[in-house]
Amino acid sequence: MNIRHLGSIIIAVSNLEKSLQFYHEIIGLPIKQKRGNWVELAKEGATVILHPASKQINTGTSIENGIVIGLVVGDVESAVQELKSKNVVIYRDVVLHKAGKNCIVLDPDKYMVSLFEPSAEGGPQQARGFHGFAPV
Repeated sequence: MNIRHLGSIIIAVSNLEKSLQFYHEIIGLPIKQKRGNWVELAKEGATVILHPASKQINTGTSIENGIVIGLVVGDVESAVQELKSKNVVIYRDVVLHKAGKNCIVLDPDKYMVSLFEPSAEGGPQQARGFHGFAPV
């Protein structure tokens, strides 16, 4: 198998409009394509796809349902302040790691979204965001 890169992540959501508002209007991911009950969002790299869940979604956080979405940001502290002003639930406030800073917020379905700001001295691996997303 010759995998070239991650193409997309499909997120089963309980309310498509509420999730679209969160990922597009609040988080700021641009809409790449929207048709019926399928919305593709992408800035660069993998596409995040929102699609209605066929069954009731686990109401626990990502620790219980196994989903964490990682986004690399330029300034995690200002991102957290902006999200707090928009009443986004902050699951874990900013934490400093050797690789950089991160925090975790919750989307409307309580999926964790980890925001990661790589440190300047973290090297190329951290600058691409491979470390620092973990919820624990």
